[in-house]
Amino acid sequence: MFARSVSIHLKSNMLSDYTRTFEKDILPLLGKQKGFTGEITLSNPGSLDAVAISLWENRADAEAYNTNTYPGVLKTFERMIDGIPKVQTFEAVTSTFHKVAVAA
Repeated sequence: MFARSVSIHLKSNMLSDYTRTFEKDILPLLGKQKGFTGEITLSNPGSLDAVAISLWENRADAEAYNTNTYPGVLKTFERMIDGIPKVQTFEAVTSTFHKVAVAA
């Protein structure tokens, strides 16, 4: 399993717009991507920072999404995000999220 972590800084009063857009437009798009297995978005109440973590079957599928689809996703969020999101990638070591043990 492979993970992409995207840290974003939202513009003021945009968390509900971001969440609504993510659920309505982005999650269905992610669901159609080869190798996509799940998503979790984290935010603290009152904070303008959020972290979106997507889980993928492998690095190649995550990289294909990053190259082919992610630029359009960024464009969708353009009016809500302040600055450039920071993308990091990780190999999953363990996960209870999918009840799957991942080899180290």
